[in-house]
Amino acid sequence: MRRRDFITLLGGVAATWPVATRAQQQALPIVGFVNSGSPVASWSNAFRKGLNETGYVEGQNVTVEYHWLEGQFDRLPSLMADLVRRHVAVIATPGGNYASQAARAATTTIPIVFSVGQDPVKLGLVAGLPRPGTNATGINFFTQELVAKRLGLLHDLVPKAVRIGVLVNPTNLPNAETTLRSIREAARALGLQVAILNASTSREIDAAFDALVRDRADALFVNADVFFASQAVQFATLAAHYGIPAAYDIREFAEVGGLMSYGTNVPDTFRQVGVYTGQILKGAKPGDLPVVQATKFEFVINMKTAKTLGIDVPLGLSAAADELIE
Repeated sequence: MRRRDFITLLGGVAATWPVATRAQQQALPIVGFVNSGSPVASWSNAFRKGLNETGYVEGQNVTVEYHWLEGQFDRLPSLMADLVRRHVAVIATPGGNYASQAARAATTTIPIVFSVGQDPVKLGLVAGLPRPGTNATGINFFTQELVAKRLGLLHDLVPKAVRIGVLVNPTNLPNAETTLRSIREAARALGLQVAILNASTSREIDAAFDALVRDRADALFVNADVFFASQAVQFATLAAHYGIPAAYDIREFAEVGGLMSYGTNVPDTFRQVGVYTGQILKGAKPGDLPVVQATKFEFVINMKTAKTLGIDVPLGLSAAADELIE
């Protein structure tokens, strides 16, 4: 072969390399990851860990598009419609009732893997727990069922607190309404008064604490909400500034200075969503994968915060806690 012909052939092959690389990248299955809160590294890392456990590595044999909506629940319908239009392989909605319902409303064919805090049957996501029978499956971490328990623990920790501020996110309406029904019933049983506060942005959280102080509430119960979960530092800072005992649903709040938390381990639910996503990418049908029900719940007390607030933690409570943060 003449040198000129060889150079021409080599140049022609080289010109196809970027095209081949792009084609390979485009051929990777796409997972639409949707969470209505703000980015939390430990959560997305846990999701990737679950994918890895099933043999999927982001960027190598799967592409993950992360959509963190920063509390903008109104964006969910259009986002889901776009994911459906582009025929993504799986829609993953860890940590969100509203996002999961929006996905289910948008498609009955594209697989959905959720983690939700309420009964997924009542949410209309699945027909049953052992065999979902739809295009969706996932994890139920029982947020609403734990409302009364969390309020009771706050009452045990701060027994003199009678008037409790309850903060909900009005834009996450179904979740807020369910919580308010549960909290009012639990408060009556404990002889407590509740004052309802609303917040859906960082600025409104600031305003809610101002209102809490004006209303002379004795303590604060923060509803389990995907947007609130991404504002843990803000909550801990405000509660410390105003000297307000507060109860939260996940340990991330207590880790950054919140008084106490009681609820499921969030990173583990994200990992499980990743595992199911990987299994579906391998060919499993969501309707055949049983809904996983959380069985481990964590009670965490920040002892340093308790001391700062002048709270003597009863021995029974400290013994019952899964972790005491000193």
